[in-house]
Amino acid sequence: MPMIARAGLTVDAELAAFVEDEVLPGLGLDAGAVWAGASDLFDWAAGQGRALLAVRDDLQARIDGWHEARREQPHDPLATAAFLREIGYLVDEPASFQVATARVDPEVARTAGPQLVVPSLNARFALNAANARWGSLYDALYGTDALGDAPPPGPYDAARGARVVARAKAFLDETVPLAEGSWADLRDPHAHGIVLRDPGQYVGATERGRLFRHNGLHVEVVFDPSTPIGAADPAGIADVVLEAALTTIVDLEDSVAAVDAADKVAAYRNWLGLMRGDLTDTFDKGGQTLTRALAPDRTVMTPDGSTLTLPGRSLLFIRNVGHLMTTPAVRLADGSEGFEGVLDALVTGLIGLHDLRGLGRFRNSRAGSIYVVKPKMHGPDECAFTDRLFDRVEDLLGLDRWTMKVGVMDEERRTSANLAACIHAVRNRIVFINTGFLDRTGDEIHTAMKAGPVVRKGEIKASPWIAAYEARNVAIGLACGLDGRAQIGKGMWAAPDRMAEMMDQKAAHPRTGANTAWVPSPTAATLHALHYHQTDVFALRAGIAARPVPGLDDLLTPPLATGRNRTATEVAEELDNNCQGLLGYVVRWIDQGVGCSKVPDIHDVGLMEDRATLRISSQHLANWLMHGVCTREQVEAALLRMAARVDAQNAADPLYRPMATDPDASLAFQAARALVFEGATQPNGYTEPLLHRYRLEAKRG
Repeated sequence: MPMIARAGLTVDAELAAFVEDEVLPGLGLDAGAVWAGASDLFDWAAGQGRALLAVRDDLQARIDGWHEARREQPHDPLATAAFLREIGYLVDEPASFQVATARVDPEVARTAGPQLVVPSLNARFALNAANARWGSLYDALYGTDALGDAPPPGPYDAARGARVVARAKAFLDETVPLAEGSWADLRDPHAHGIVLRDPGQYVGATERGRLFRHNGLHVEVVFDPSTPIGAADPAGIADVVLEAALTTIVDLEDSVAAVDAADKVAAYRNWLGLMRGDLTDTFDKGGQTLTRALAPDRTVMTPDGSTLTLPGRSLLFIRNVGHLMTTPAVRLADGSEGFEGVLDALVTGLIGLHDLRGLGRFRNSRAGSIYVVKPKMHGPDECAFTDRLFDRVEDLLGLDRWTMKVGVMDEERRTSANLAACIHAVRNRIVFINTGFLDRTGDEIHTAMKAGPVVRKGEIKASPWIAAYEARNVAIGLACGLDGRAQIGKGMWAAPDRMAEMMDQKAAHPRTGANTAWVPSPTAATLHALHYHQTDVFALRAGIAARPVPGLDDLLTPPLATGRNRTATEVAEELDNNCQGLLGYVVRWIDQGVGCSKVPDIHDVGLMEDRATLRISSQHLANWLMHGVCTREQVEAALLRMAARVDAQNAADPLYRPMATDPDASLAFQAARALVFEGATQPNGYTEPLLHRYRLEAKRG
């Protein structure tokens, strides 16, 4: 599409038409005034944003010099902290304070439950995630390995179904126990005469059954003896439906490949459809044509005869991009590209007006807020820049101050080391802090790039800094008053086919005091909801808040392989593992524009991969190259060897373009090479600049 002039900006015509013809109608805003305000906004952000990025580069250069000068000395936590404070990497802790965020929906502030992250470019996935507010426990148990084994192929297996029913009724006994006996002993197919041990748990009658509440979450027992499952049940119970994904993050960042105006408009259009409630997607499944749309709200008849309405969908956040990237969709008067994060803030704010003014079919935020997750911010100054950016967008759109809420991703080392100061910088609009182990690990490796070789990738999880990082996130969040006002979150479970393992490991997340954690699918959300019935997060928090906040010594200790030489076998295994994961992700990103998908690892286990996992693999290889653990020739050989492996793993994909047969002609293979061999010089180790460059070349054909 051509570029056209708008108030001193040069804007891609497709983007301009989308804003003017699809977003603005009905909002009562003048297009000329919006573009004039946008022009001022981009000009203001250009100077401030570039200055902040220059600070990043300067700090990294100083840290590199520090490590080079002390390479032969053991790590000294006190000296490290003093140096980081001297250069301004560490700042003074703010005086004790409590955040003042207001107009926050209960799903964020006062309830604990799973959170989904979904790519904005996939309408079907976005609808599935939005509708994952409610999920069938029967389906989740039957269709996964959550019972300890995978479902058998073929038609319905009655023996497995009986195990599902037994497990679901045991869950009911644990969470909404009857006054007498067990749910397994219930024999009333019409749900009459159900008496709970705690009658206060009963909410009311639904269209299909009875609704209960436990730990703030709803549980619906569906009575329907007309169905095959209900007919086989003595009480006519056909399903147990759980309130599951309370919130969903619709992602414009790591899980999408959006490199130009066409990509951005497609993503924004899906967000607009979600806010207006009219997004649909038609697709073929098993030979049937299906159309998916947003689920309606749910109504409940309460014991006093009144009607209660419950949301039928997740409360939706939108994740904007970080401060680094610019976009060819908008050019400033000097010809430079505008910051992509500024475009996201403006357009998603405009789209959010449709919800705030009740123009759509449903309401997203009943409290009157727009929820924006902001990733990859480095320290409190960058958080303060986001706060000012949102101030200006609010003023441009005529919104009350702090209508645009912010979720701070605690995924960069300078943010986790200064977390209280970061929270303080956005104390009037913060609704979310979340640990992101994957990006945080990538930043850890890049920050300590010249300190020495890091341990093997699989050993990093046992490093002392990770335990300190996770504990500090919760402790500092509670100390700053996030309890009752914001989410404190934990990161993603990356293996969607391993639900039994997820059930075992993610049970720990609520016990830390975190009131949400990321899961990879609606089914996983339903299963993870069980953990929030097992643990009353808000009841635990008083005890957790009384503990001292872990100090900085462990957090600032990089995961170095001090004094250890790797065997040739260990090096070869690590190179293959990193190269296979890197190529398996990059080939879909570059050739097909897929930003997140289930990618088979070197052991053929499907893992949800996005740019954060790629950042670790590329930085790990760059680090080992820098310190002579491996040679360039070894990495080149591993890349070629693993290209053939990835080609074989994708042989059934008709859209797949093989790499190994002609690696020099494969843009995906060349991108993977660049990510490794240029990894040490990429800004903060981010993969976006190189991915965008090669994807744009692939789109140009």
